[in-house]
Amino acid sequence: MSVTAVPSTDTSVEEMGPIDFFAIEFPHHHFSGEGLPHFLDLVDRGIVRLLDLVVISKGTDGAVKRLNVVELGEHLAVFEGASSGLLDDEDVVAAGEAIAPDSAAILMVIENRWAAPFAVALRRGGAQLVASARLPVQAILAALEASETKG
Repeated sequence: MSVTAVPSTDTSVEEMGPIDFFAIEFPHHHFSGEGLPHFLDLVDRGIVRLLDLVVISKGTDGAVKRLNVVELGEHLAVFEGASSGLLDDEDVVAAGEAIAPDSAAILMVIENRWAAPFAVALRRGGAQLVASARLPVQAILAALEASETKG
C-alpha cells in the first residue's frame, strides 16, 4: 500500500474539511512505527487525507535538513513520493527550531475529511472559523487532577 498526498483537483476548497499541521518529534531519530498502522487506517477509511509530508533531521550541531522518508525508518516507505508541496522551506526552518538537537520530525498536513460536511454546512450558512487550538492530553489530565484535589 502507498499513500499519495496530492490533493485532487476535483475537490474545491468549499468542500474540504478543516486542515491541520502537525510536527511530530522523534528524539534520537528513533521511530518505532507503532502509530503508523493507526494513521493508515484513518486514511484508508477516508477519515483523514494526507495533503503533504516532509521528514526532517536536526543534528547535534543544530543543523536541520530534509530527509528522504525512508531515512527515518523503512516503515515510512509507504509515504515515499507523498508530497504536494504545501510544506516549504520556511516550514522546515520553523519546525527545526522547535525540535531538540539529535532528533527527527515528521511534518504533515492533513484534511479532516470526517468534518467536511459540518464545515461545508457552516460555510454555506456564512459562518467562519475565527480560532482553533489543540489541547495537549497532558495538560487536560493535569487540569482534571488539580480540580479533583481541590474538591
